Amino acid sequence: MAKMRTFTAAVAALACTGLLMTACSSGGGNGGKAKTGPIKIWYSDNDQEVTWGKATVAAWNKDHPDQQVTGEKIPAGTSSEEVITAAVAAGNAPCLVFNGSPSAISGWVRQGGLVPLNDFSDGVSYVEGRSGASVAAEYKSPDGKYYQLPWKSNPVMIFYNKDMFKAAGLDPDHPALSTYSDFLAAARKLTAAGGAQWAIAPAPTNEFFQNWFDFYPLYIAESGGKALVDNGQATFDGAAGQAVAGFWAQLYAKGLAPKEKYNGDAFADKKAAMAIVGPWAIAVYGSKVNWGAVPVPTSTGKPADQIHTFADSKTVSLFSACGNRQTAWDFLKFATGQENDGALLSTTGQMPLRSSLPTVYASYFSGHPEYSLFAQQASRTVEVPNVANGVAMWQDFRNGYLKSVVFGQQPTDQWLHQAAGTVAADIKK
Repeated sequence: MAKMRTFTAAVAALACTGLLMTACSSGGGNGGKAKTGPIKIWYSDNDQEVTWGKATVAAWNKDHPDQQVTGEKIPAGTSSEEVITAAVAAGNAPCLVFNGSPSAISGWVRQGGLVPLNDFSDGVSYVEGRSGASVAAEYKSPDGKYYQLPWKSNPVMIFYNKDMFKAAGLDPDHPALSTYSDFLAAARKLTAAGGAQWAIAPAPTNEFFQNWFDFYPLYIAESGGKALVDNGQATFDGAAGQAVAGFWAQLYAKGLAPKEKYNGDAFADKKAAMAIVGPWAIAVYGSKVNWGAVPVPTSTGKPADQIHTFADSKTVSLFSACGNRQTAWDFLKFATGQENDGALLSTTGQMPLRSSLPTVYASYFSGHPEYSLFAQQASRTVEVPNVANGVAMWQDFRNGYLKSVVFGQQPTDQWLHQAAGTVAADIKK
């Protein structure tokens, strides 16, 4: 999963340079949007999503002999975002990609690679009707247009190893993890008596997206649902940001989280007793770890139904290289309709970004109660800010976080204040 999230600032920086001027010459526009005919799409190389994608394409093709869809996995590369960026530059991107990262959208827009869904008469109403206007607003670009349809989310929570908790003398069914103090106390017991090398082991590496799985979900929860940036200004240089930074700094200072990358999956290998993951982890860890799940902690222990977290969502975009855009738009609506969203849920366990998810698919959740907690959490999520230079912003934030929080080389309050200025400058470049 981490591999598919990676997107380097170096590739983003290439967009619309002299090397790529031919790709940047074509904007979204209206050209070709009314045409129908064959199209090509890409989807993730995750086996479960491939199964869903093939079934969805087959169902469409059966009823649309003159508008056949060819679906395939995103070509191999360092990351899906880098592959897509290169395809946009070369002018041979597919019509649709069912694996977009919200952090990459601004770069593709600058390349002239995306078609605003507003170009279609029912574009805005469909996007906002499916997800709800308030959720959809998080995915709207600064120019007021939708260059991505919010498709699915993986709201992150704390997975924990029940066997390790029991060995440490902690309640494996109702663990005390809701406050920072309780979490730290449990962490000390887990490493002392529970057989865990670390309490939790987020990657202490400098990829820009790693803060989405340590600082950011806890900041969202602590702040009551704030994004890192709002109206062009950093929100984290205050009490909530300081509380979260201080919490993680204690885990690293006390050796309860590793300062070096673990070559493997520390939770699956039972080196770490906890992990920050989304519902995809149920299928991954279900047969390997006797797990439980709880919301991320807050300083005061907010009730579970008041906690927000990181959405870790994927979106779908329509690329300007597409000639038969009407077919692409119609297929996008078909693939994200209620029936196919239900198929996505049952096939992958990932949460469609659809209003009233627990009630729309009540029968699924009653038969799969292990997913219910994630479905409830899915209504309280926050995405990465949809801002210009998002990758550079997160990279600068990550670099400072490692220096201050992980390695203790700078006071956290000083880092947060400096980072607020750096982040504001990044998104204005």
